[in-house]
Amino acid sequence: MASGNGSSRRIRIRNFTDIDELALAISAGLSLKNRRMSKEEAMEAAEHLINFFGYNDRVIDNMLEPEDRDAFYTMEDIGVLQTEREETTLFDGREWRIHYWILNTRKIQELSKISVTELVRSQEPVFNFYDEIPEEVWHR
Repeated sequence: MASGNGSSRRIRIRNFTDIDELALAISAGLSLKNRRMSKEEAMEAAEHLINFFGYNDRVIDNMLEPEDRDAFYTMEDIGVLQTEREETTLFDGREWRIHYWILNTRKIQELSKISVTELVRSQEPVFNFYDEIPEEVWHR
């Protein structure tokens, strides 16, 4: 967005989210992947996810149970989470990798603004059953 003096102003992206915004983002993100989730299910998923993060924007992977990790992979698939890894050398010379899950607040904000109702309507196929009827049926 340009201002009057020729300089440009940047839209500031928040680096935090709340439970309602996260639930909207999860619902919209899944809809983009042709998967549906009720508002209640999206809120439960958001609560489950946010319980790991608390007031932080990242969690360490090794604290997750396998079923939680599966949910995190789904959230990564829709863009709500992203991964990062850090490598360090231990005293004995071995390399150690630490994997993190990070809330993608920019994508969460973007997804939360999408209207799921309109998205679902735009993805619904339009069937015209008259197109399936052979042309000779129309001639008598």
